[in-house]
Amino acid sequence: MAFRSPLINVMASAATKAARGLKRDFGEVENLQVSKKGPADFVSVADQKAEDVLYAELSRVRPEFGFLMEERGVVEGKDKSHRWIVDPLDGTTNFLHGLPQFAISIGVERDGEIIAGVVYNPISDEMFWAEKGAGAYCNEHRLRVAARKDLRETVIATGIPFHGRGDHLRFLKELGIVMREVAGVRRFGAASLDLAFVAAGRFDGFWETDLAPWDIAAGIILVREAGGIVSDVKGTRKVLNQPEIIAGNEIVHEKLRILIERAGLPRKPKPAKPAKAEAETAPQ
Repeated sequence: MAFRSPLINVMASAATKAARGLKRDFGEVENLQVSKKGPADFVSVADQKAEDVLYAELSRVRPEFGFLMEERGVVEGKDKSHRWIVDPLDGTTNFLHGLPQFAISIGVERDGEIIAGVVYNPISDEMFWAEKGAGAYCNEHRLRVAARKDLRETVIATGIPFHGRGDHLRFLKELGIVMREVAGVRRFGAASLDLAFVAAGRFDGFWETDLAPWDIAAGIILVREAGGIVSDVKGTRKVLNQPEIIAGNEIVHEKLRILIERAGLPRKPKPAKPAKAEAETAPQ
């Protein structure tokens, strides 16, 4: 049986408690009251209730920690070194459409570094968790990233920019380049679970742009503790506040990073064609 530290137990317990309400509301998704705060950016009553539960539970056991939450934003704590980074419902659009691909994501940041994380899918009852130096797990099963090296054999996950957000033309260019090199591309709609699936070897790699810290905090530590690499398109490992994220095993990550970087480079001007030589004039 995998050993869970007190910190992981706290996070898992809070996620499980918040998930009870999400499961009830998911079963009555047609009756949810939904507010709209922006194009394709829905906030449900279920989302708000889950955040309230997580805030109360995590504050009770670590009252000195600060918070970075999707709805509350930054909440300063007495402990300036530690804070919770929380997404109470990653995959809100899936949730509101009755698609069982959503999760609660909780990460712990210490002095700018993610040191522990939990991603919990209430419908599948899969609790992905990891702590720095202790490995990554799904429930009691140890996780390792996939070992594939040939891009032609890989399945890569991504996220498509929402309506009114992100650079759609840039994404289509990235997608076109990646599709030509891999076995398949998937878009499941919850970045925290995409990263958890990379850690579990279900996806070989993942890339997405315009994500918030609460979308990826827990997923970062999951992939790294499962033996994978997480960076931005330039290879920088501090990705929590970067505009893009790329993940995979060491080989796939680098090959995918190069493809995404290539998509963002300006096109080189085509060399001018040499002028055709004028036909010689026959002597008169």
